[in-house]
Amino acid sequence: MFTTRPEILGTFGVVTSTHWLASSAGMAMLERGGNAFDAAVASGFVLQVVEPHLVGPAGEVPIVFHSARTGRTEVLCGQGSTPAGATLDGYRALGLELIPGNGLLPAVIPGAFDAWMLMLRDHGTMRVRDVLEPAIHYAGHGHALMPRISNTIAGLKDFFEQHWPSTAELYVPGGAVPQARRLFRNPALARTWQRVLQEAEAAGADRERQIEAARDAFYRGFVAEAIDRHMRREVMDESGRPHRGVLTADDMAGWSASYEAPLTYDYHGYTVAKAGAWSQGPVFLQTLALLKGMDLRNTGPSSAEFIHLVTEAMKLAFADREAYYGDPAFVDVPLAQLLSDDYGAARRALIGERASHELRPGMVPGFEAQVARVMDVLGRLSKVAQGTAGAGEPTMADMRASVKRGDTTHVDAIDRWGNMVSATPSGGWFQSSPIVPELGFALNTRAQMFWLEPGLPGTLAPAKRPRTTLTPSLALRDGNPYMVFGTPGGDQQEQWQLLLFLRHVHHGLNLQEAIDQPMSHTMHFPSSFYPRDRKPGHLAAETSFGADVLADLRARGHQVEEAPEWSVGRLTAATRDEDGILHAAATPRLMQAYAVGR
Repeated sequence: MFTTRPEILGTFGVVTSTHWLASSAGMAMLERGGNAFDAAVASGFVLQVVEPHLVGPAGEVPIVFHSARTGRTEVLCGQGSTPAGATLDGYRALGLELIPGNGLLPAVIPGAFDAWMLMLRDHGTMRVRDVLEPAIHYAGHGHALMPRISNTIAGLKDFFEQHWPSTAELYVPGGAVPQARRLFRNPALARTWQRVLQEAEAAGADRERQIEAARDAFYRGFVAEAIDRHMRREVMDESGRPHRGVLTADDMAGWSASYEAPLTYDYHGYTVAKAGAWSQGPVFLQTLALLKGMDLRNTGPSSAEFIHLVTEAMKLAFADREAYYGDPAFVDVPLAQLLSDDYGAARRALIGERASHELRPGMVPGFEAQVARVMDVLGRLSKVAQGTAGAGEPTMADMRASVKRGDTTHVDAIDRWGNMVSATPSGGWFQSSPIVPELGFALNTRAQMFWLEPGLPGTLAPAKRPRTTLTPSLALRDGNPYMVFGTPGGDQQEQWQLLLFLRHVHHGLNLQEAIDQPMSHTMHFPSSFYPRDRKPGHLAAETSFGADVLADLRARGHQVEEAPEWSVGRLTAATRDEDGILHAAATPRLMQAYAVGR
């Protein structure tokens, strides 16, 4: 089968990410004797510099990984929780119906830095200097700015200059938009990382003490203090009014990333490991439970029948996301029932020959009132989007100037010892909130995923994790760690990942072949992002499916939006065979992602 590029094969190590500079930085760690954890950390920091419209240092990162040393597969939660001041009454008193998607009010505690440092400390081998130096280089000496970044800045120039002057100072210096493919620097960010490094190394020669000192500098030192000062300002957001933030240095000082067991599901000899119900990870597993009883092997990997079945199963799983998912520390999420065979069989029976245009959550006994409450709120507050413009990744959306969404990045790494890492860093993109001038980065806006209505799994509360869309994946095959994969894309992440996984499992496509197949997704359910709209029956599909497949999907009742070929999804993936052969692949879409290895 023709592919746009080869599937990378090796035995020493592979790294694949959404930007070639990040992949190369990770591979450099492997070449210097580091492991997959070192590689992922270095890649993660480089992504913050070279894809600032998609991720920043104050963002978040969920990580699913397998350690060859411990033999365990675990999740590292780098999703920051809400500040103590993020109360339902306080936000409602501002006259808000929904939490705005940008500005300072939706900021939660930055989670990524602590997660990267914990992983480096507990599973890596390198020092803070080793993993930070590539990012410091690209921030201080510069990197070639990608056209998509330049275009995003151009679309926001007037808004930045009028409302967010600190962002304009960095990204529109002297009123000029930085040119694509020309050198761009962020000296303030380089200074921030240099100071973190200096404070780390001042703690002595011990590697772990240096890492702890770096964590202190960020969460209990100069970084937290600068963020605290910054949050006291009034900043314009997409509500049309200025608001102050509520995040404080005390919130940051009391928070830490944390480890937890993954949620898993067995499917045709594979065990898929995902983050829990504070993410949308269970959607992937619920969809597998629905598809488990279907004969996908005898459908073509890009046939109308295959896309129809996967889409309809996804609609049911995402409806359950709305009705049940939330931070398990605050709400009871009946995951055992949602993943049970009986529940799956009852839900599977709802999938027919015609596309559903209804939002249909299932009913778990004891949750009837909750589901009714959710459906009432969605009926009042989840807007039905007009037309089909903007379907796809948040970065592909056609939105008014002040609401250009950022998106997400991804990195996968496997080393010669069998360590595996899948991480999906996001948040803190420069469209999200004004740049903290002395730090050179913006804050995240993940709190926009909460509801300002009581009695919901996603109701705003202090110290609560938002139900993030970020969802890295790891799969075992016959009990052996086998595959790491993921993608940016907001609510589309699980959908694109599922197409990759199913095409690999059922149709025998290698990673690059599966990624290069035509991609699709639905926006049938409420968006996780402000203004929380939905498109009943929607199905975005690349024109590369062909006219006959698209016509067949329309005949089945799907509201098909034709997307240009090579425009949907940013998947990366890597696998390890039992004999030690490593495979890696990356999407050609958007012309940035690359897999490297040897």
